[in-house]
Formats: sequence, C-alpha cells, structure tokens
Amino acid sequence: MAIPSFLAELRSVVGTRPLWLSGVGAVVRDEQGRVLLNRRSDSGRWAIVGGILDPGEQPADGLVREVFEETGLVVEPVALAAVTVSPLISYPNGDQSQYLDLTFRCRRVSGEARVNDDESLEVAWFAPTELPELDDYARYRLEVALAGKAETVFAFTPPTGDPA
Repeated sequence: MAIPSFLAELRSVVGTRPLWLSGVGAVVRDEQGRVLLNRRSDSGRWAIVGGILDPGEQPADGLVREVFEETGLVVEPVALAAVTVSPLISYPNGDQSQYLDLTFRCRRVSGEARVNDDESLEVAWFAPTELPELDDYARYRLEVALAGKAETVFAFTPPTGDPA
C-alpha cells in the first residue's frame, strides 16, 4: 500500500518514530440505512473509510477524495460528527502514527461501492446491527456518527487552574 509522497519524504527524515497526522473518516449510509466499511489491506481489519489529509488540503475535500479513491463512490459531507485522537498505531513496517481524526457523516451522491485501489481488500455495506468486528476506536467513531447529533462530539478536560 503506497503512502502519500509527503509522508514518504517525512519518513525519510524521522524514520519510524511517532508522527502526528491529520485524518478523515466517512460514515456513509445507503438508502437502506446500511453503513459502508472497508477491510484494510495493511491490517486486514474492517474500518471506517478514510485516510490522511495532504498538506494544506481542506478536510471535507480530502474526505471526498479518500472515499472515491478507496470505494469508487462520490460522497457529500453533511456534518462533522466527531473530532477525536486515535490511539498510537504501529504499522507492520515499524512506522508509528497518531491521528487527529475528523469523522464526517456523508451522503452518497453517485457510484457503486467497490474496491477501487490497493488500500482495501473488500468494501461492503452493513446494517448497523450486523457490523463486522471493528476495533474499539472505529466502533466509537461509528456509533457517534450514527447517533446523528446536531453538535460535533469531542473530548474536553476542563482546566483545574490557569491554563497558561
């Protein structure tokens, strides 16, 4: 699975040390209320469709790009459901990353879901009550998006004193 050229260049300098990256995820539902997921080629696990933003890329634009690249679907972001921080991820090649993830609820505009690049092994629609095994972080983001709240969900630890 290829990584973005900016990330390959960055990795040539920092090696496998943890990187802080910006990520986007799409919770797309079809007319039957099913959710689109992909089984990732790097881990073999089912996940929310998404990826890494390019430098300077608007999050909604990057989301639309990632969904199309991975699934062949054109989507429209309709709401920012959650802003979260992923656990530290260690990839099979030793690279480590942690993501500031923006999870969007999206509607399908056109296209038929399919494996559209080498980042996915499978792409499929699932009823929310019949989801495949997901890691806890992906399940949380999916549940938040499916809850359909008007406001964006985020974590906040109130300060106990002067934050400066």
